[in-house]
Amino acid sequence: MPTLTLALTRPISASMAECELTYLERQPIDLDRARDQHAGYERALRDLGCQVIPLPEAPDLADSVFVEDMAIVMDELAVMTMPGVASRRPELESVETALRRYRPVVRIAAPGTLEGGDVLRLGHSIYVGVSSRTNADGVRQLQDLVAPHGYRVESVPVRGCLHLKSAVTELAPDLVLVNPEWVDPGAFGDHRSVAVAPGEPHAANALRIGSSVIFPTAFPDTRLMIERVGITVFGVDVSEIQKAEGAVTCCSLILSAP
Repeated sequence: MPTLTLALTRPISASMAECELTYLERQPIDLDRARDQHAGYERALRDLGCQVIPLPEAPDLADSVFVEDMAIVMDELAVMTMPGVASRRPELESVETALRRYRPVVRIAAPGTLEGGDVLRLGHSIYVGVSSRTNADGVRQLQDLVAPHGYRVESVPVRGCLHLKSAVTELAPDLVLVNPEWVDPGAFGDHRSVAVAPGEPHAANALRIGSSVIFPTAFPDTRLMIERVGITVFGVDVSEIQKAEGAVTCCSLILSAP
């Protein structure tokens, strides 16, 4: 039976200007432009063969476009997270309802905290950044939940950025894109690495879909480095979304389904 690649998304919230910020100074967000950019992001997902499944807008949940933080989805199950800031926890219910159509669901429980942006899955190795949003108890619970399915969980120190995937993402099955100032490139087993270009510290976030990646147009020098290693790049403008401390992986949950 053919397998579909699904992309769960959610529209920009009307209250996005009230988003949580940790490392960035607050700037005005043009909601109309942010919505146009998000529509362009969804077009890129469709161009890469994804079936986009949008959740209803959550106008009172400022960060709700960043659905990735709510779950870690594997072939065998979906793990609902426990966001490190209380304002984001009401986002969980609707994401869980959507995921239950495709996966058995388990949950991280307080006082553990875990956000999907801190979780990088490379095959059956799961790397988790211990950050201001994810704590050691959340990492331990994740290990307990996924170990029966053959996954190994490893903590990775992160510095200077919000989430692990602010500092490193997957470009190909044996290759990661990394900001070595924020995370040790040697922490990811035998994976080779491409370092972000000088002057583009926020460029380590790319969304891999098959043999291509979706990547922000704001980082042209790093894009050239990615293309030089033979990877097709779909550029998207997410400049307004970036003001909310978001990136291209944050705005979707990617999963397969028959």
